Amino acid sequence: MTTGVYLSYVGLGANLLHLSYCHQIAKKHGPITVITLCKNLEEALADDPLIKEVFYLDKYHKKLLDIFKLSKFIKSFNFTNFLIFYPSLRIYLAAKLAGIKKVKSYKYFKKKNLHLVKAAQSLTENFLDIKNCDTETRFFVKKEKIENIKKELNDSSFKIVLGVGSSGPTTKWGSKNFINLINKLNEDSDYFFFILCGPNEKNIEKEIIENLNKNNFITLSDKKIKDLIPYLCASNMYVGNDSFGSHITSQSGIKSIVFLLDAPRAYTDYSKNYYRVIPKGYNINEITHGTNANPNLIEVDSVIKKIKEFKN
Repeated sequence: MTTGVYLSYVGLGANLLHLSYCHQIAKKHGPITVITLCKNLEEALADDPLIKEVFYLDKYHKKLLDIFKLSKFIKSFNFTNFLIFYPSLRIYLAAKLAGIKKVKSYKYFKKKNLHLVKAAQSLTENFLDIKNCDTETRFFVKKEKIENIKKELNDSSFKIVLGVGSSGPTTKWGSKNFINLINKLNEDSDYFFFILCGPNEKNIEKEIIENLNKNNFITLSDKKIKDLIPYLCASNMYVGNDSFGSHITSQSGIKSIVFLLDAPRAYTDYSKNYYRVIPKGYNINEITHGTNANPNLIEVDSVIKKIKEFKN
């Protein structure tokens, strides 16, 4: 009996917040196969024993006329069970045409205001016939990789991952705020910083490191996903934008302070290790895609206060 999961999300973070459900399915039905629209998910889950394989789907998922090609692709896996973590009638029909016995999907035509955590939780509970499906899980990375990072750094400082990058301009706290944060933290305590952003965000990274008063950092923008993950897991805290890094740290039992400027709370509702910081004057339930809150409404001093609270 083989089980497949379809994750119709391009972003690595959106895929990783579904990890708990993939794990719970695998614990009952054996290691699963994941089909995803995310290029980097296979690298991210390379050490996960509950994931049999990850396939990046770069075609057959956009046009209605491709439904038969998609069905043929899905059929090649000989799945017994197939779970679609997305409200798509097209993907559901492709799976049924592939002859899969048991196909589960979100309710169709329910994309608007979709709560990713609640929807995934409900689908998993229905498939496994359980109640109170856990939203937390453990992110797998080989212990020796983390130990190697600690040996490489040979540093006893409090290590913070700074998530300075993100998927769009309206979700970023901004270089000046991160510069101010780092320099102020360096005034009275012993820290080391992992500066995390994508290779296409080097301008942000450059602006930050050129304005720091101390050389207690490394940058991760040139590293592949599989190589930078051990740095995240070797850290003591995450502070930054809503990005994939926080999903890895939070699922590694690491306190993760994330700024919600233009992203719904649903993306971070699943883990007790998250602390959400919202712009002054906003309600967390009001923030969603399109809010475009002023990043300066999250004050540096308030972030420092929270860092020190968690650190101690």
